[in-house]
Amino acid sequence: MSGELCSVRPLFGGAISTAFPQRFEDVSNIRQVPDHQEVFVDPSRDESLIFELLDFKTEVGDIGSASWFLNDLASEQDAEGFQLIEQSEVIEAPGLSYRNIPAVATTAIGEMAISKGRQGREAQNLVRVYVANLRLKGVDTDVLVTAYEPILINPLSESADAVGSGLAVPASQSGKMQMCDVIKQSLSTFKVNDWSLFGSSA
Repeated sequence: MSGELCSVRPLFGGAISTAFPQRFEDVSNIRQVPDHQEVFVDPSRDESLIFELLDFKTEVGDIGSASWFLNDLASEQDAEGFQLIEQSEVIEAPGLSYRNIPAVATTAIGEMAISKGRQGREAQNLVRVYVANLRLKGVDTDVLVTAYEPILINPLSESADAVGSGLAVPASQSGKMQMCDVIKQSLSTFKVNDWSLFGSSA
């Protein structure tokens, strides 16, 4: 574990808060981000952390829900060579229950080859993707926390301009917190401060 400084960040106007390393910059300061998302990046490492609020997917069971979202993400991003590496069991999240309706969480890890923005398949990078699904059943909301960690940067990718091509330098070698720990940190400190964020459900 690195000695990297983490700070509590307000999400969605402060209605939610969570803590993660200070090196992650708020993308909304640079470009427009959809209202249901909060996106943070570390451009020096081409790593990103995304928080997303989605309508609750009733057709998706709790067991393996994060894997379902990870698969969905892979097809949405036209990924190649998708591999599911690991998935967790269903974990209760007592601090996130609303009106005594329990909340649960699952996590999944996968690897896939994806392109940046509008770049084509010839510019795909190999990335490891961590997904956590917090199921806030009391307010009919699926929260997705997604962390992207590059493994291999394609020389044709726009990422190569910022971080260089080839094998990505492991976070631990740079004195940085690894993405698996970044997402754990953000989950363990994830807090809803204002349930009215979820509208009529709350």
